[in-house]
Amino acid sequence: MRTGRLLGAGRTADVYEMPDDATEGGPPGEVVHEADAHGTWVLRRYRDGWGDARAEAEVMEHVRAHGYPAPRVRTATRTDLVLERLSGPTMLEAIAGGALPPTEAGAELARLLHALHALPPRRSTDPATRVLHLDLHPENVLLTPDGPRVIDWANAEEGPPGLDWGMSAVILAQVAADTADPRAPLAHAILTGLLTHQPPSAPSALTEEGLTEAITRRSKNPTMSAREVRLLDGTRELIRSVGAR
Repeated sequence: MRTGRLLGAGRTADVYEMPDDATEGGPPGEVVHEADAHGTWVLRRYRDGWGDARAEAEVMEHVRAHGYPAPRVRTATRTDLVLERLSGPTMLEAIAGGALPPTEAGAELARLLHALHALPPRRSTDPATRVLHLDLHPENVLLTPDGPRVIDWANAEEGPPGLDWGMSAVILAQVAADTADPRAPLAHAILTGLLTHQPPSAPSALTEEGLTEAITRRSKNPTMSAREVRLLDGTRELIRSVGAR
């Protein structure tokens, strides 16, 4: 599959520019999700055996079919995901540039989580089970001219919504708890917006069970540094103090 220049690199995958006709004649096992060849596409390619792009594409197409703002998928193999190229800054870039107040960014993350958990699951018949993103934070939201779009569905699964809230809260709290990180005050403000943007008469979407499971999962994440793991120690109390109401 032909690729263009490297656009970005994450912990487990690289993103490349891609010509519109580059997926023609793709490899065996390629799953085509859209027939049209119009628009501009990018290739997200996993490294070192990470991920399952086919499974990721299926989740993205499911939530898109129910109106959720995920990118369009063109094709997917186990390692390669071809999806629409979106224009606009990440939410984190907009915050850093002063275009988006951090508390409003947190409120937008809350709205995105509420909207996701209002969708039906793909497989489960348990009414308490929903589609979970499990990595929703400001770097995984692009602010396009058409509104926010949620990217990077690699960790998505089905389960209780409280786990999704727990993961987003813990990711933000790890940064907020790091006194050596200049982003800490911004992360604290985003976390505040996330946890306080709840219906006034409803119980918090963040559950103790979800928070505990999120901390456990983050502690076992092989892509995190030892310093990041140590920062988990103070996240529970920080989240409780911010989310108290």
